[in-house]
Amino acid sequence: MQVNIVINGQEVTEEIEPRMLLVHFIRDQAGLTGTHWGCDTSNCGTCVVLIDGEPVKSCTTLAAMTSGHQVTTVEGMEVDGVLDPVQEGFMQCHGLQCGFCTPGMMLTARALLDQNPDPSEHEIREAISGQICRCTGYSSIVRSIRWAAENGTPVSLEGASS
Repeated sequence: MQVNIVINGQEVTEEIEPRMLLVHFIRDQAGLTGTHWGCDTSNCGTCVVLIDGEPVKSCTTLAAMTSGHQVTTVEGMEVDGVLDPVQEGFMQCHGLQCGFCTPGMMLTARALLDQNPDPSEHEIREAISGQICRCTGYSSIVRSIRWAAENGTPVSLEGASS
């Protein structure tokens, strides 16, 4: 079957097997390897991407289900060489160690901050509760997300008028 998916602002049209998972489409068809594939059971959250701005685990989402939708991967967070404040926060506050869970954490954080620009520590921890980090103990991740909340507007929203 043919799918048309807008990934990071670029339309991607491909012929795929109807049962192809979105994580495989992103990595193998679109060539974007920032989306990681971890547990294949929707437990770890390393594969999180945004579909129309909502965090979704791409290891249990069929690519066909996203035809006609906007998909954002970690590669789509920086714009014109400028990091998203979430990416900057992870760098400033050492929100990663091995980096395997980081793309999914960052996208979940971006979705949270888009809905709630000033979340409490509890709200941050609740938002990332569907993701497993085996390295950091989450404190540095929470600090990174707070840094982003306090220090920036996403590049894609700068200059936008209401």
